[in-house]
Amino acid sequence: MTTNAELLSRREAAVVRGVGHVTPISAQRALNAEIWDVEGKRYVDFAGGIAVVNTGHCHPKILAAVSEQMQRFTHTCFQVLMYEPYILLAERLNAIAPIQGPLKTAFFTTGAEATENAIKIARAATGRSGVISFTGAFHGRTIMASAMTGKVVPYKKGLGPTLPDVWHVPFPVPQFGVSVEDSLKFLGYIFKADVDPSRVAAIILEPVQGEGGFHQAPPELMRALRRICDEHGIVLVADEVQTGFGRTAKMFAMEHYDVSPDLICVAKSLAGGFPLSGVIGRAAIMDAADPGGLGGTYAGNPLACAAALAVLDIFAEEKLLDRAAALGTRLMTRLEKLRMRNDLMPIADIRGLGAMVAFDIVKERGSAEPDAEATKRVVQFAHENGLILLSCGTNANTIRILTPLTAEEAIVDEGLDILEKALAN
Repeated sequence: MTTNAELLSRREAAVVRGVGHVTPISAQRALNAEIWDVEGKRYVDFAGGIAVVNTGHCHPKILAAVSEQMQRFTHTCFQVLMYEPYILLAERLNAIAPIQGPLKTAFFTTGAEATENAIKIARAATGRSGVISFTGAFHGRTIMASAMTGKVVPYKKGLGPTLPDVWHVPFPVPQFGVSVEDSLKFLGYIFKADVDPSRVAAIILEPVQGEGGFHQAPPELMRALRRICDEHGIVLVADEVQTGFGRTAKMFAMEHYDVSPDLICVAKSLAGGFPLSGVIGRAAIMDAADPGGLGGTYAGNPLACAAALAVLDIFAEEKLLDRAAALGTRLMTRLEKLRMRNDLMPIADIRGLGAMVAFDIVKERGSAEPDAEATKRVVQFAHENGLILLSCGTNANTIRILTPLTAEEAIVDEGLDILEKALAN
């Protein structure tokens, strides 16, 4: 029998260090919210492939849809021969995206491709080059996406200069002492000191920051950005790679706001585990690029499109948006009870939008001083005791929960029991 240790040793010899790894666990199979490793040990999945399997591992409807498509063909490249699953998926996303007016969609393969292509589209539509992003943001690891990402380690350190014409505004997080007023004031400084707004193509942000610590953009910030973009002809881009497809108890997190973006980037749970991303946006903006300027060999591949169509059906048939709301309430209620206990590690700032839930581990009860080392210990203990758990945050002290929305309540409670033990360890 192959062991986790043997695979880890082989990985160290064959895989570049920069790819990184979180655990010494090697998955062999998975079902819904459970994973089994190569040694047969079972784990509760509170990571969901970093929000990729909102519909659970190996959902039978997704497997059936992909199998059916495989009997037809697996690849042609949409830029050579069009096929119905691509067009049908674009039509369905255009119908549900929270943007007013005629919409169009382009598909790609990864989340970073989605954010980069959103900027290409915005530049083509405006004839400008500048981009405004936010500190704490994560938009991907490719050269433009990493330039927009607002975190140096590990996404920029030692990897050379990033692209020019990208500026970062402090993201408003009250516990970090940054208000919406502070953010907007800093944006004003950028417009005065670094780039005239007439040269800015896009402002991009996550409605809820992912790697940055699950902090939600306040509604007043979204309204102000919409007003600024309208005033200066700037394209407002919502990066919904992690928040999209039910994670926040809405199909798109932008549905929680009373303003709309111009473009929405999607990926991760769009195709239930198959590689697919996209940009949905106002037709007049989306059509700005010349034919052939967007796309890719595997962009919008037919297997992933078939999976994504099944994902949309599953959301409707299983009422996953309602389940996401209920799951979020269940998680927040239990975490609040853990926060009140003096016999556990001190935790603070329990937060969540729908089932996108997180909390911070701090050094002292009642303080906001981050404890990154204790956070590492909690994650390690969880892994050793059957729970796949992830940390995040600019201070590396945030525990995030991204369990599949299809997870049974008993499985969720089992995972929370292990988390409780980890906080008591």
